[in-house]
Amino acid sequence: MANIKQTVKLGVFTLAIMNVTAVVSLRGLPAEAVYGMSSAFYYLFAAIVFLIPTSLVAAELAAMFQDKQGGVFRWVGEAYGKKLGFLAIWVQWIESTIWYPTVLTFGAVSIAFIGMNDVHDMALANNKYYTLVVVLVIYWLATFISLKGMSWVGKVAKVGGLVGTIIPAGLLIVLGIIYLATGGHSNMDFHSSFFPDLTNFDNVVLAASIFLFYAGMEMGGIHVKDVNNPSKNYPKAVFIGALITVLIFVLGTFALGVIIPAKDISLTQSLLVGFDNYFRYIHASWLSPIIAIALAFGVLAGVLTWVAGPSKGIFAVGKAGYMPPFFQKTNKLGVQKNILFVQGGAVTILSLLFVVMPSVQSFYQILSQLTVVLYLIMYMLMFSGAIVLRYKMKKLNRPFRIGKGGNGLMWLVGGLGFCGSLLAFVLSFIPPSQISTGSNTVWFSVLIIGALIVVIAPFIIYASKKPSWVDPNSTFEPFHWEEQPAAQVAGKTATVTAGTTASAAASENVAPASTKNTPPKG
Repeated sequence: MANIKQTVKLGVFTLAIMNVTAVVSLRGLPAEAVYGMSSAFYYLFAAIVFLIPTSLVAAELAAMFQDKQGGVFRWVGEAYGKKLGFLAIWVQWIESTIWYPTVLTFGAVSIAFIGMNDVHDMALANNKYYTLVVVLVIYWLATFISLKGMSWVGKVAKVGGLVGTIIPAGLLIVLGIIYLATGGHSNMDFHSSFFPDLTNFDNVVLAASIFLFYAGMEMGGIHVKDVNNPSKNYPKAVFIGALITVLIFVLGTFALGVIIPAKDISLTQSLLVGFDNYFRYIHASWLSPIIAIALAFGVLAGVLTWVAGPSKGIFAVGKAGYMPPFFQKTNKLGVQKNILFVQGGAVTILSLLFVVMPSVQSFYQILSQLTVVLYLIMYMLMFSGAIVLRYKMKKLNRPFRIGKGGNGLMWLVGGLGFCGSLLAFVLSFIPPSQISTGSNTVWFSVLIIGALIVVIAPFIIYASKKPSWVDPNSTFEPFHWEEQPAAQVAGKTATVTAGTTASAAASENVAPASTKNTPPKG
């Protein structure tokens, strides 16, 4: 089996498509369609300063610690210590928890458009009580399925990714081309400027959320050792995958902008409305319910896979003594049941914000922004940590390395990623003027208080941890800066012991010798 495993390698294009499938989601296209032609600028800008740096930095870190547990906890912990490492994996877990209501909101809207009455479908999609019920029912259903540990969930997710994302994306782009080629009226001004008016601060605020479109590309770093000649072929896969991803986003956004006026764009409904309009144009309205089912299936299949996924990282770290025993409990199948229940409770509370927010759209936007804020904290720690490790762990083998020699290219790539993440982090706190988010007080309160609670919580947990929290069966390896002092102490102990033994042996040898060699008295 070992030999077979070694001979199976991923091709460049295969890995590129895997990255595309992991990153691309159509639910965010309406947010950028508001910008018209300048949306392409934002996509390209975010790809250069975030998508590509994320892929390359994560590949180096994943290859460095390929035999160590912990993921981002390991990467950041090696650079900055356990506290910040715990913060990194904590915000990654919480971010994914907050992500569920937003992605399921999109799923609920897709289900609402399965009907054939546009007016009724749109009214249902905008009904926050309907959305709340669908989000909670589907989420808890996915949680209980995850507790069963069903192996077929992965297969469902793969099919869902293809049926619910890749095929609809291609179809949307093709429909847009057919519409324009046959003389359809474009609601997008293709003669407008590619570069946005950056003097108008409102133009860049909403675009901050585009960074989350590309989030998750760091997961592709785990495959860096599965590629032949990774130093050459992995960057190729990254750039091909990035190009395909950007093309899907740009052309998909244009396709929506062509068929829907910017003033009528809704974050939650416009993707379905766009398909409806195109199908009506080609006299194939019967396809609308089918595409709605496909999109809903893609969303639900993705959630089914990820409900248990991100919690596995915090579970492994928790067993090493960083989380109370309550969070380490599993069911008979070894699934982290208590973490899943706590995660479900958080999703339920967040979903109840529907009652407070003025609309489904405002709820969707504010939770999306909170997700961005938290995820970007992890990314800033990852980018800066990668640079720090170039100096802290100079001699460690790097199967994949950014730049052949020196640290200049790492400073450039990691620095771009850090600065891009910092810019998006700051902009994420400002309410976008293009979208009604209700009261600014609610907006700032949820973002600032929510972010503070999430960031402070891991430090409180870390300060409270006890030796009894460590699971005796945990095989979590110590950090390199813990191993070095231990090795030095062991070395000194060995030296002292050897010296003592030698002295004792010398004493034993000398005394009898002197006795034997001493002439008898008298």
